[in-house]
Amino acid sequence: MSKNTTARLTGFVYVLVVLSGFFNLVYVPSQIIVWNDAAATINNLIMNEGLYRLGVAVGILCFVFYLTVAFLLFDLLNSVNKRVAVAMVVLAAISVPISIYNFTVKMDVLALISGADYLKNLSETQIQTQVMLLLKSYSNGVGIVQIFWGLWLLPFGYLAYKSGFIPKFLGVSLMLGCFGWVAFFVGFVIFPDVDLPSYIRKPASIGEIGTALWLLVMGTKQLKWRSLTGKKNNSA
Repeated sequence: MSKNTTARLTGFVYVLVVLSGFFNLVYVPSQIIVWNDAAATINNLIMNEGLYRLGVAVGILCFVFYLTVAFLLFDLLNSVNKRVAVAMVVLAAISVPISIYNFTVKMDVLALISGADYLKNLSETQIQTQVMLLLKSYSNGVGIVQIFWGLWLLPFGYLAYKSGFIPKFLGVSLMLGCFGWVAFFVGFVIFPDVDLPSYIRKPASIGEIGTALWLLVMGTKQLKWRSLTGKKNNSA
């Protein structure tokens, strides 16, 4: 497979990561969870169980796509600096099993509202409380794993900046995005009462979405891949 084809494939899978991540992490919770109203949340779960289950399935696929992107990027960028490329993949890969295991908590929520016989000794209030605790537990898992969602962007951004075929401003955005995610992790764990502004994570969004679209549309044809590989035509 040529570098140009690899780049376009990487961009395509990366777009899938963005879309599936938005669906699972933003859209589905916005349709179901009401943090200050357990009864409304359970009613939404019952009425939208199919959407909730789809969110779990799409979320798991998201992390499969994410791991795939990391390995495709390694193939694309390892000639820039192999050690940095290895660090990028390792930091990305660490988050995947943690994130996927976290979905067991979301499935436990469905078990609690299933009406199974083993739940008959629990009152409605107890079920509501446990459902909200599990949803909060899942949210806490996301809060913890975001440290790796940030850290992998630093080597990725460096490689993108040095690549010669990804615009340098996207590489800078990725590296800045690393610190944005780390700031949110630190705030979540150490300063939970501090409400950090969402724009801190904007560079990460710009860098990731921009890089995904750039690779999908432009591949490596635009720029100086030959200067990095010494080959005459890797973009064919």
